[in-house]
Amino acid sequence: MLYKGPPRWKRVLGWSGPVPRPRHGHRAVAIKELMVVFGGGNEGIVDELHVYNTATNQWFIPAVRGDIPPGCAAYGFVCDGTRLLVFGGMVEYGKYSNDLYELQASRWEWKKLKAKNPKNGPLPALALATVFPWWATNATYVFTFFILRYLNDLYTLELRAGSSVVGWDIPITYGVLPPPRESHTAVVYTEKASRKSRLIIYGGMSGCPFSEISAFKTCLPGFPGAPCAIKISKVNAPHKNYC
Repeated sequence: MLYKGPPRWKRVLGWSGPVPRPRHGHRAVAIKELMVVFGGGNEGIVDELHVYNTATNQWFIPAVRGDIPPGCAAYGFVCDGTRLLVFGGMVEYGKYSNDLYELQASRWEWKKLKAKNPKNGPLPALALATVFPWWATNATYVFTFFILRYLNDLYTLELRAGSSVVGWDIPITYGVLPPPRESHTAVVYTEKASRKSRLIIYGGMSGCPFSEISAFKTCLPGFPGAPCAIKISKVNAPHKNYC
């Protein structure tokens, strides 16, 4: 493929179909030409599933069936072929989840999964804004955290081809452990030469306020504490912890 210059943003216009209402704390994954969007917050937690076809510039709402999960925001979302996995998130204000759901996009069917407990520790904590990148060796790494108690847990979820899940594991790690955090990002990549895979974590929040002149407040009602709804505002009064 020839290099055609730097990446360029372009606003998408002229779409058709039922457009999702504005929201925050949602997630999206790609299945070929489809972008699947689920959940998020908009004066409460929504349970809507929307799909955008990038080839036809159309939105549609699939008719789902099965163990339909409750609405959630700031959760983990990963795609394995036509199988989508949803983990954790906020299901209502002050209530968090560590449930695991699967959506088979080939037939738009939800299924609640039960993974085995780790042999060397507890299940992942009730989690908000879980980072859930796909790992090349048929497992999923989870670097998880909880909005009221920052964590730096690392879990793997072993999967089998098709629609079966084996269980959680807590891998033994070495080196300097990243500090507990939330609202960070993470990606997995494999080096071509060595074929070694790496999990890269960047940024996040490990407490609030960040500085002597900053405090955190939510931008939108109905979803206090959502990472995507946080703004920094200067204050002159003694600090209050809004997290």
